[in-house]
Amino acid sequence: MPLSYPRHTRRTRPNRLLVAVAASLIGVGALTACSGEDGPERSVDAFLSGWRSGDLQAVGFVDATGAKVPADEVVKEIKELSGELAATPPTLRRQGDAKITADTATAGIRIEWTLQGDTRWAYDRQVRLAHGDDGQWQVIWEPQLVQEQLTKGDRLGLRRDTGARAGVLDAAGRPIVAPRPIVRVGVQPNQVSDVPGLVKKLDSAFRAIRPVIVPAVDLADLPKRLSEADPGAFVEVVTLRDEAYRQIKSRIYDLPGTKFQSDKADLAPTREFARALLGSVDPAQADDLAAHPEKYLAGDLVGHGGLQGRYDDRLRGHPGFTVIIKRPGEDGTLVPTGKEVFHHEPQPGQPLKTTLDVAVQNAADGALRAQPQRSALMAVRISDGAVLAAANGPGPAGENLAFDAQVPPGSTFKMVSALGLLDRGAVTPETTVKCDKTFTVDGRSFKNSDNFALGAVPFRTDFAKSCNTAFAALAPKLGGDGLAVAGRSLGLEGQWDLGVDAFTGKVSANGSPAEQAAASFGQGTTLVSPLALAAATAAVARGHFAQPKLLLDPAPAKAAPPGQPLKPESVQAVRAMMREVVTVGTASALKDVPGQPVYGKTGTAEYDNNPAHTHAWFVGWQGDVAFAVFVEKGGASTASAVPIAERFLRALPR
Repeated sequence: MPLSYPRHTRRTRPNRLLVAVAASLIGVGALTACSGEDGPERSVDAFLSGWRSGDLQAVGFVDATGAKVPADEVVKEIKELSGELAATPPTLRRQGDAKITADTATAGIRIEWTLQGDTRWAYDRQVRLAHGDDGQWQVIWEPQLVQEQLTKGDRLGLRRDTGARAGVLDAAGRPIVAPRPIVRVGVQPNQVSDVPGLVKKLDSAFRAIRPVIVPAVDLADLPKRLSEADPGAFVEVVTLRDEAYRQIKSRIYDLPGTKFQSDKADLAPTREFARALLGSVDPAQADDLAAHPEKYLAGDLVGHGGLQGRYDDRLRGHPGFTVIIKRPGEDGTLVPTGKEVFHHEPQPGQPLKTTLDVAVQNAADGALRAQPQRSALMAVRISDGAVLAAANGPGPAGENLAFDAQVPPGSTFKMVSALGLLDRGAVTPETTVKCDKTFTVDGRSFKNSDNFALGAVPFRTDFAKSCNTAFAALAPKLGGDGLAVAGRSLGLEGQWDLGVDAFTGKVSANGSPAEQAAASFGQGTTLVSPLALAAATAAVARGHFAQPKLLLDPAPAKAAPPGQPLKPESVQAVRAMMREVVTVGTASALKDVPGQPVYGKTGTAEYDNNPAHTHAWFVGWQGDVAFAVFVEKGGASTASAVPIAERFLRALPR
């Protein structure tokens, strides 16, 4: 009911009415207290409270002619005028006391809408009131109260404009993703007489593309799509990079019904280019919209996985909003009138600058391209720890083994064991250490790959030929935590802040004698990632640990501090032995790689109770580039990891 009551009950009912009005004002928040019991301010405050709550029964309304307007009609009209903003009513407050002139009054109000993305639209309006015959102030209702340019029948509409998405930049500051040529492969239905035959030939051609398209092009619904499409339509089958299309052009160009459209799209240099690390940018998916309805709308581009997903808010920027006025057209559909009442410019995203080197990344991706097993290759610049490449072989596009794998390092860890033994003075490179065919600790027998034995040879030969039994015999000289201490001096198990998640390793410590023996050559409970091993290798080459760095802007806030200098005599000896691995040892296939000398260590790591089941590793460096190669279930490192390392090194720019 309006704020009015019979004069003869005026002294008995006001308290109840004021209590009701006060209760309705609790949710308004910023409303100013009334200046008088019967003043216009009380009606204004009740109007503002009822606007937000949708209940205006406590307010009396008249139109400009003085005719009464039902409160329900005002509620309905406010909702209609609010249009696309109706679901989020504005914050409202009265500004100061009303100004009274005879039987009319005006009061200033502040209206503030919160648009999507926390954008705020605020403006001032004037509420006019008339003093009624019953002694109460009644709000003069007019659409302009909601917004000054509104008239009856208008609706507020919201147009959202997305800002330009920023790019991920390489070390030179160039966008990794840039416009590159593509070809859209399609079919025109009325030019195909043998649909099953066409599908079979297209499928065969797509499967011949290298590197293999993952996931494979699914043509199962193509016959149905062709049957439902207009006869002369272009039914798109797949979009291919130009280089992939050229591989199969001769097989599909002359097939009946095939059509081709050339275009450009924002793409990385190659399909596999650091794909797991970079992530992808795709139209908003159902789970994006469900999880963040306040952020995304259908059709928005959203980062998924990798850097694109983690830094999506930074890269996508902030959308802009324009509040417009709409009006029903002849068919009842709302159409814009051309009036804009508020505009907030979209803010472009901010780029990410990385340390990635395009040439090195291409070399890493190319080295893994022919590898059928899941695999990874990490490359780090020795001089400053910059991540130059993070490549992943076959597998799900978002799977980043290079950073996340937690697997035993196998004999690559002899680099760490040797450093620990040398630091403790337990051996020198020339110390004679027997390499027997087997070595038993607490009933557990250890053997060498292919059951070889070298006899009594210098420690450097044990290292170069990768003798497990020699290291197992030396394990007690490391002590319970000697291996862990040596590993930590190379950065393993550290708290790194790269701006992305990474596994920094877990080194066996204080295990049983058998566990210590296994851990000495990278078995047991020791686990690493390719990134962790590449960083440790770089530390040996450099002479001290430096945390790998991937992001230059924004730079991580809590990067690990540099490690203490390694003992010069120890690290120099390890370097010399790693050179022998290449010149006369297990990685001799690399000794003729062009350029500066190559240093390295092979590794074969058992991952279950079957000695035949092994991962393959190779770690090393050439010049200023340290790297780690991992091949899951790769068997002997000389058959898988070392050839990958050779392809990588030969592809590096000279």
